[in-house]
Amino acid sequence: MRYSNKKGIASVCGFSLLMAGSSLFAQKHQSKEQYNILWLSCEDIGPVMGTYGAKGIETPNIDRLAREGIQYNHAYSTVGVCAPSRSSIITGMYPVSIGSQHMRTGNHWGFRPPEKETYLSYKKIKDKTGRNVPEYSVVPPSYVKCFPEYLRAAGYYCTNNAKCDYQFSCPITAWDEVGNDASYKNRSDDQPFFAVFNNGITHESQIWKRKQKPMLVDTAKLVIPHYYPDIPVVRQDVGRKYSNIQELDHDIGVWLKKLEDENLLDKTIIFFWSDHGGPLLRQKRAVGNSGLHVPLIVRFPDKRMAGTVVDDIVSLMDLGPTVLSLADVEPPEYMHGKAFLGEYKVEKGHQYAFGSADRFDEHTDMSRSVIDGRYVYIRNFMPQLPYVYRLFYREQMDMTRTMIQMNNRGELKGDAAYLFMDSRPVEELYDLQSDPDEVHNLANIPECREKLVELRKALSQWQLEVGDMGFIPEHDMVNLMWPGFIQPQTQKVVFQPSGKGTVVMSSATQGASIAYQTGSEIGTDHWHLYVKPFKLKRSEKIVARAVRIGYKTSEQTEYEKD
Repeated sequence: MRYSNKKGIASVCGFSLLMAGSSLFAQKHQSKEQYNILWLSCEDIGPVMGTYGAKGIETPNIDRLAREGIQYNHAYSTVGVCAPSRSSIITGMYPVSIGSQHMRTGNHWGFRPPEKETYLSYKKIKDKTGRNVPEYSVVPPSYVKCFPEYLRAAGYYCTNNAKCDYQFSCPITAWDEVGNDASYKNRSDDQPFFAVFNNGITHESQIWKRKQKPMLVDTAKLVIPHYYPDIPVVRQDVGRKYSNIQELDHDIGVWLKKLEDENLLDKTIIFFWSDHGGPLLRQKRAVGNSGLHVPLIVRFPDKRMAGTVVDDIVSLMDLGPTVLSLADVEPPEYMHGKAFLGEYKVEKGHQYAFGSADRFDEHTDMSRSVIDGRYVYIRNFMPQLPYVYRLFYREQMDMTRTMIQMNNRGELKGDAAYLFMDSRPVEELYDLQSDPDEVHNLANIPECREKLVELRKALSQWQLEVGDMGFIPEHDMVNLMWPGFIQPQTQKVVFQPSGKGTVVMSSATQGASIAYQTGSEIGTDHWHLYVKPFKLKRSEKIVARAVRIGYKTSEQTEYEKD
């Protein structure tokens, strides 16, 4: 069955019965072997590793994954920074379509229990109209769920260690376990798992935090992008980026050994990916190829398609639907992401990859991009802004501060000076085949007009189709999600005994999911996901809470069978 994305469906029908349908589907396929699924995610790197042709770096473990698995050459994030990108991964939706495009909306990096969910009303951040932007939790349409809920309903034990950063507070219904101690080891016997382990060693901050660590690469042999001056401080920070990737590769090797020791390597599908492009200037936060192009490798236990290289366009937004497809759960129709493997692999994938750039911390912007694998088209909606804007966080990096100082003294020349233009063209077009560093704008070249018009039209149609919310000032958008800037609250769970000795749970809040605990589990950190009515033993107590993304979680309600 396909799931409706129509609004106006009561929560007990819109979700509980939906999940029951998923559960029945899983039962129908229970004779088929269910592999575990493991995500080994990392942060802030493009495809800079041996298997992707990078020079001056050694990544034997990631290269092994590629030899034994499937390498995707054209995988892209939807945004060049973590929180909006991760919102698209957990929901399968473009950030601009659900209002999660701004970086960042609140303290959502890790899981917070509902009682510890707090928001600052003032953070010295303003939107494009100069009005205050408070902290908030994004409220997507009521039918949008965190995709692991569908897996939990299908019988998977789902864990996340440990980064959330979804632009909304992580719902207690999303994971069986979430946090620094989350592990698939606590699942029931023979229960398949979906587990996420995030490695932060390649994060932007580690360029300056680890600069005193031993350098693992020869900085003299590194290829420096044309948009940087070839000076010692640049080679130092590019070398640190490469060294951190080699540290990541070591950790991937530890994981492969761990899976072998636990007899799980031949039972687990492994995904390796980064949340967006590289950590350096004109990489992280960029809306072009340098900010969106990411590594993606999938290894099957039986090594099917081993060594295959795929040139189709894939989005990180496709990861959730693909995991569902591999678990024999049909992805919901509302998701923009498309399954690229498994039972429900789509016949026709993405023709283009679309990207967005909006507010980054204290800096407000708006750009959109479309990539067809070779050409990159960028539309700047605030062209009066400079390419390199001031941003406190990234200016902790030595090379960034140095380049800003060099620009102020008029010392940058050629392609390096291109980054520091005082304003931007309305349109940019780059040919990655002849210009991989995206420094030669072809938008005004007559010979390129046909491609310019094609991508311009594709971008405009996409913005209309997804309802690009970037045109709404953030102050107003928050007020639409939180009327009067007050967080809406999910209505409490109502219990209804049925004639079959079961108890039915529901919430009046449209699209709410329900979490519950019974017996000795009451008061612990683990919440079950309500899928369908079930029987309680005599005198057995149940505690439940209703959850909708972006809303305040309901208060607990109790029921005890007579």
